[in-house]
Amino acid sequence: MMIALTNFRLLRYYRSVYVTCKHLYNKRNVYYVKFSTESDKKAGSEVVTFSDGKILQFSTGKYARFADGCAVTTLGDTSVMVTAVCQHSTYQSTTSSFLPLVVDYRQKAAAAGRIPTNFLRRELGPSEHEILTSRVIDRSIRPLFPEGFYFNTQIICNMLAVDGMNDPDVIAINGASAALSISDIPWNGPVGAVRIGMIDNEVIVNPTRRQIQDSMLNLIITATKQNLIIMLEGSANEISEPYLKKAIKWGVKECQNIVTAITKLQKTCGKLKRKIETTEQQEDDNLKSSVKELSEGKLQDIFSNHTHDKISRDMAVNDLRNCVIETLRNNDADLDVKLAEKIFGKIVKDVFRTLILEKDVRCDGRSPSDLRDISCQVDLFNPLHGSAVFQRGQTQVMCTVTLDSLESALKMDTTSMLISGIKEKNFFLHYEFPPYATNETGNSTRVGRRELGHGALAEKALRPILPKAYPFTVRLTSEVLESNGSSSMATVCGGSLALLDAGVPISSAAAGVAFGLVTKYNDKHIEDYKILTDILGIEDYLGDMDFKIAGTKGGFTAFQVDIKIPGIPLKIIMECIDKTTTAKWEIIKIMNEVIRAPRQTKKDKMPVVDNLEISIYQRGKFLGVGGMNLKKIFLETGVHIYPYDENTYSIFAPNEDAMTEAKEMIEDILQKNREPVLEFGAIYTARIVEIREVGVMVTLYSNMIPALLLNSQLDQRKIHHPSALGLEVGQEIQVKYFGRDPVSGQIRISRKVLQPPTSVTKTLHRDDAKKT
Repeated sequence: MMIALTNFRLLRYYRSVYVTCKHLYNKRNVYYVKFSTESDKKAGSEVVTFSDGKILQFSTGKYARFADGCAVTTLGDTSVMVTAVCQHSTYQSTTSSFLPLVVDYRQKAAAAGRIPTNFLRRELGPSEHEILTSRVIDRSIRPLFPEGFYFNTQIICNMLAVDGMNDPDVIAINGASAALSISDIPWNGPVGAVRIGMIDNEVIVNPTRRQIQDSMLNLIITATKQNLIIMLEGSANEISEPYLKKAIKWGVKECQNIVTAITKLQKTCGKLKRKIETTEQQEDDNLKSSVKELSEGKLQDIFSNHTHDKISRDMAVNDLRNCVIETLRNNDADLDVKLAEKIFGKIVKDVFRTLILEKDVRCDGRSPSDLRDISCQVDLFNPLHGSAVFQRGQTQVMCTVTLDSLESALKMDTTSMLISGIKEKNFFLHYEFPPYATNETGNSTRVGRRELGHGALAEKALRPILPKAYPFTVRLTSEVLESNGSSSMATVCGGSLALLDAGVPISSAAAGVAFGLVTKYNDKHIEDYKILTDILGIEDYLGDMDFKIAGTKGGFTAFQVDIKIPGIPLKIIMECIDKTTTAKWEIIKIMNEVIRAPRQTKKDKMPVVDNLEISIYQRGKFLGVGGMNLKKIFLETGVHIYPYDENTYSIFAPNEDAMTEAKEMIEDILQKNREPVLEFGAIYTARIVEIREVGVMVTLYSNMIPALLLNSQLDQRKIHHPSALGLEVGQEIQVKYFGRDPVSGQIRISRKVLQPPTSVTKTLHRDDAKKT
């Protein structure tokens, strides 16, 4: 688009707003300016056909054309629109050391054909599922941004339509990949993502929601070209090692088709990537050599001193950094301190990694395949239903188990319920990471994205070992008391011990371990690498991978791979899985020495559950007016009673004494003014206590609840109101008892059957008339 401007200030405004605007020429004081508009952006689409026939479609150029990149991705009838926007700036501060990437995935109730059920009837803050999905998308795209790119970037995933069969999370990952690829934002993609399921040992690509419920595997794989893995996230029902490897290989292969399609879309509709100046380009070679000369040798000594722990090692590095900065400042008063600190951080990383690659020894003295020292303890405090402490090196986690009634199950919000098919969860895990765990200060009540992500991973790892039909809701809390790496996997180990201590009949103990990776690059290819078992916090921070994997002796239950480099070959992932089996068995062996099977002897404070059958005709007396009897029992004993089926009520008591007390109260309620036993077919004298339009209310005994005698059972003749027979309150009539209704439990009585047939009645009436 071309615009003629006569005002030079207006021209400068356009240049400041539209970075792509370009001054062409000046003729007679008229400035001709060209800049990108909606009509200049190309529209196009690409289609991916998976091996099972499912079709994934990409389209761009139709919506949100002010964004740097926008793509709509569709699978089945589920569509997600993803936009990518990066700040337009030609200068970047040297103080930046972290990519400020924000991914917002939002579930829209309208996309699922629903209205939000909150008070305002609109979408409010992000739900836990939205936050977890945003994390998965972030981890899938973050490693491919160029090194030194620290510009504010935002990815927004907007659900347009949901069919209830195809989950939008994987669709959103592919949409983010397409939006970044066609934008002018520097990004070394594209990537492709698929969900892999497995039913009857057969791999299913992008299974539907119903298929996932029957699948033993739920795995999301993100990969880029040349079969390089970027991200793994999933859970399984104790899947064996060969089948897990098969699923990963299959998923990576399917991702290549998506990468190819997005590449074609980028060639036809993509923009030219913008040129940026990173901090690496701004670094001073002289400053780098000075910092390296002052720090490299001392850093080698620090990382080779195996007596250091987390705190002392960090303090030694910090003291050395301060000393180096002070020395440089004395030599140069105009020193750029922030840039010098950044260079020092890179040297720390290089020295740390080089020692591992060359000497095959880690900073704490372990070999790459060694585990840290492990200790654990259960039954910490008597009032707790289940408790355990798991210590691995300097990572310490305390887990507690609380059992409650099924009414305390976690209810899902409406939109998440429609998308996932899960209405409520009777097992959930809450992970807490207070600041004192790393010798810091901060907000101890905040639950961030990291806490939600680690808790969800540990929950996935433990859910498969829980019994399917368990009469309690289980809440497992994990509080990290000390942290030096892999606290989420320590939560799996501690949570398994706490469940056993609580007597929960889990199928087997579960354990988790994290693997790291240190690589040496040569021309963007991995020349050498070391896989590290049971990584420390510093090995996670300065390494290239964090592969968390958990399972039992029978197989794997959860896995999560975070990668910091632009992809890892399948070979390395397979090696990590091989090493996991050995590490997992060693950890479970140590755990079994503390507790091997679920606790059989119940603690004094353990809750109990029982069922109580109440006849239909006794239901009103049992419940009381407005459920008053149940409320009274709950307030006095803490026992919760709720309907289980048509004639059965479930009783949840916090302990055995409360159960006994509640049952005594229930017995008193049912015994009080107990009705006499009526004989089927017997005739009784009933007293009318109320006259209604449909009949009369009568009592056979003074202590009985009034029963309804319908108009149809009052007389042989058809009447519409009891007043036609001259019946009054207090009058006594003869009725015959026919038992109780099997559905409503109401007494069935009749006055009509005791009267002579209608023809005889009419004759008697005629005789009475003649006599008169």
